[in-house]
Amino acid sequence: MSYYFTIIGTKDNPLFEYEFGTSKAGGDGQARFAEQARHMNQFIVHASLDIVEEVQWASGNMYLKCIDRFYNNHVSCFLTGGNIKFLLLHAPTGSSNVHGPPSSSSAASYAPAPGPTLTHTPVSAPPPPSSLSSSSATTTAGAATPAASTPSLASTTTTSSTLRGPSSITSFPPPAPASTSTSSSAIGANPTSAATEEAIRLFFTDVYEVWVKTLMNPFYLLNMEVRSPVFRARVAAAGKKYL
Repeated sequence: MSYYFTIIGTKDNPLFEYEFGTSKAGGDGQARFAEQARHMNQFIVHASLDIVEEVQWASGNMYLKCIDRFYNNHVSCFLTGGNIKFLLLHAPTGSSNVHGPPSSSSAASYAPAPGPTLTHTPVSAPPPPSSLSSSSATTTAGAATPAASTPSLASTTTTSSTLRGPSSITSFPPPAPASTSTSSSAIGANPTSAATEEAIRLFFTDVYEVWVKTLMNPFYLLNMEVRSPVFRARVAAAGKKYL
């Protein structure tokens, strides 16, 4: 999952922006936005401001959850009491881009266990009816088995069952799917799942606390761009902690 976080002032002017990636499930915290679509993040977020103005009057909550969607990009919003908007654009990233290629241990789980080697034994032609009846009569009477030139019905049946019998063929169970580290409700797998929405809410809450402390700074004026490295570090820490 890749994230683009921005703070919009009361005059719809950008005050702060920050890109980061997921730190969950082995993520390295780096954004994985496509290079040809990276410049579109600002346009997508700016276009969602019209929806924010519509949704904010229908809900009494500060956290408005996911308010807009553009193809595979989702925009979540947090509205402060001073009409400052926190907007977070999040886009799911393919597992191959975030976690790298599958390891040899996970790929080996698809291979079935080795089974016994089946050998082919030629089957002699069945004897004529007269030989079969004489062989059966001789076997019933307890006499010696027929000559090697004429195979008996018992040996023919045994050889055939060795090749075609169900006991000689090992049935392999279907290979078990490779284990995955995330489920459909995990953070990063589904942008609109309950787990993702709760993680984004906690992220917004931490950023809001830092924002309130910034407003209390006597040297900061409303709608001024935030350039403090401490503020950026706190936002990065919140993103690493929850997202």
